[in-house]
Amino acid sequence: METEVRRLALRTGVTLPTLLAGPRGGVPLLLLHPWGESRRTFDRLLPLLPPSTAVIAPDLRGQGAADKPDGGYSLAQMTDDVAALLEALGVATACVLGSSSGGYLAQQLAVDHPELVASLILVGAPLSLRSRPAVAADVERLSDPVDELWVRDSLSWFRLLHAVPAWYIEDRVRDGVAMPARACKGILDGLCQAVPPTEQGLITAPTLILWGVHDSLLPRRQQETLAARIPGAHLVIYESTGHLVLWECPERVAADVVEFLGSINQA
Repeated sequence: METEVRRLALRTGVTLPTLLAGPRGGVPLLLLHPWGESRRTFDRLLPLLPPSTAVIAPDLRGQGAADKPDGGYSLAQMTDDVAALLEALGVATACVLGSSSGGYLAQQLAVDHPELVASLILVGAPLSLRSRPAVAADVERLSDPVDELWVRDSLSWFRLLHAVPAWYIEDRVRDGVAMPARACKGILDGLCQAVPPTEQGLITAPTLILWGVHDSLLPRRQQETLAARIPGAHLVIYESTGHLVLWECPERVAADVVEFLGSINQA
């Protein structure tokens, strides 16, 4: 799969480094990473996708190598960035995969810009973040530079039931350290202050939901509610897997994504 990274200046005023992989044309797969990570969180998934898959994977505002402005971290503004990214690339519609809070962003995109979302894949994605997570108090105390030891400790918030390569975890540490405290706080505040997307409007795109049964952050009843709010959504439950589905099971995620996209194309 041939790849390139382009630094795209958007009408929203930020520049997002974006990985483009696979052939151009057709309906691409847009990958949206979680809070505190970067496009490199998909490094284990990408090689498992068919070479024919066109992929768009940006570093989102405030994270990775993207611009890190003082503000603009509401869910609506982050969503506008993604819409502007597709506009800058001349992409009329995409299959959108969001991991964890990236799945919250993907839901908001599907509500605000339904024409841009051909299908939706939510991987360990929340129904609502109105109840601030317990870690929010720790985040509020952060200052620059963000302490590497704090980042390493934060990675232990979620239990891993599968072996994850050390290099991958070290990459996530680098993601966390690269994030200024203002962005870390601003994005979390933006997520928690937003009205949940499925309470703002109806998502009509074909939707696949992947969830780990040992997810300590997202209870099963919320995932069932999320599936019920999206007509025709299909919930797939991963046994022996926690919140970090993409970290733990990239092979199964890839297989489920390929099967889902194939079913959409045949419909």
